[in-house]
Amino acid sequence: MRISIFGLGYVGVVSAGCLAKAGHTIIGVDIHPQKIEQVNGGKSPIIEAQLGELLRDGVENNRISATADCNEAIFNTDLSLICVGTPSQANGNLDIAAIRHVCTQIGAAIKAKNQQHMVVIRSTILPGTTANVIIPILEAETGGKVDEAFNLAYNPEFLREGTAVDDFFSPPKTVIGVLNDKAAQQVTKLYDGIDAPLIVTTIDISEMVKYADNVWHGLKVCFGNEIGNICQAQGIDSHKVMDIFCQDTKLNLSPNYLKPGFAFGGSCLPKDTRALTYQAKQLGLNLPLIESILTSNQQQIQRAISIISSKNKTKITVLGFTFKAGTDDLRESPLVELIERLIAQGYELKLFDKNVSLDSLIGLNKQYILNAIPHIDRLMVDTIDEAIKGAEIVIVGNNAQEFADIPSKIKSDQCLVDFVRLENTTHLKDRYIGINWIKDTQTNV
Repeated sequence: MRISIFGLGYVGVVSAGCLAKAGHTIIGVDIHPQKIEQVNGGKSPIIEAQLGELLRDGVENNRISATADCNEAIFNTDLSLICVGTPSQANGNLDIAAIRHVCTQIGAAIKAKNQQHMVVIRSTILPGTTANVIIPILEAETGGKVDEAFNLAYNPEFLREGTAVDDFFSPPKTVIGVLNDKAAQQVTKLYDGIDAPLIVTTIDISEMVKYADNVWHGLKVCFGNEIGNICQAQGIDSHKVMDIFCQDTKLNLSPNYLKPGFAFGGSCLPKDTRALTYQAKQLGLNLPLIESILTSNQQQIQRAISIISSKNKTKITVLGFTFKAGTDDLRESPLVELIERLIAQGYELKLFDKNVSLDSLIGLNKQYILNAIPHIDRLMVDTIDEAIKGAEIVIVGNNAQEFADIPSKIKSDQCLVDFVRLENTTHLKDRYIGINWIKDTQTNV
């Protein structure tokens, strides 16, 4: 494939060398004469293992060249990668001036070419930038519409400095965000022969994935450091602690606990987070990440309150209020706190949870719920149908199997507030509210 790469910085020049090695013909485009001269001379403008050799081989085999001429690049290629920088502004927002500038140039060149061209964004951009900035610029400059004058995709990179070449050929995943199947087929060809999960999705999801990845990496670094701070203050070997921690790939290093949903609760997580935070303070340590966990958890409960309040309804049913399905443990259940707060605000509640029987609760579990909701027995009903009858808002609080078909039971005058992401909710339209996900869950291209 003939490919032009706009921006010969870190991502652009690594992409150029690797794609040339894969057999593609590359024209690099940059505004800096020094970079153009280095690339044309087969030299790397950055220090990166293996890259110099790839660029030298690419130039010698007439697979890599560089220019400052946008028209030359567009006229002689079928697909363009945009890899220009998006640095931070003083206020934390991204500076996308280079994106705007290069899209203006590319759009004008496509118009002069008078032939459909494939544009692929590799630069890191905030969700919505492609739809709200890039497409409008390209449509204005080409004088045509996306999928007519040009096609478009977003293809985030997952390259680490120092191992970028290895990461290109052996990535954790390849993500391609597109508007149509034709774009998916074109961009997929770039990665023929690369053994990695290939994920084709929507453009907004692909934009967000890059940020989820990078912020998660930053979060892991800070978590490891804060655990290390506590360990050091007590003479504990922090690396041995985290070596053991990382051996747990069932819970610690896994998809578990990472899906958006409601707040956490139970007898362990809140208590142990508070205890470790307390100990850190006793040791004179400031651990802003760990200290913020319970605050963030509380905000999810407040989010649910705000959603319910916005509906201006008073009759509420809560289905499932133990801290998770398959248990009768009510201790520090965020759903119990939600119920408490709704009662305090004057809502009329009915509760159902087949695992909760006041007669069978014992010890701290019973003491907790009677202290939290003294008259809970007056609110509990025996069946799901009884609970739903007459309700204006139905809340599904945990993912017990008996709640799977609740969407089919919701009447035309009822709203469903979902904390667990139930299936088959499309027919409810605006009467369905996910706690932190959109109503339309269809993401296939």
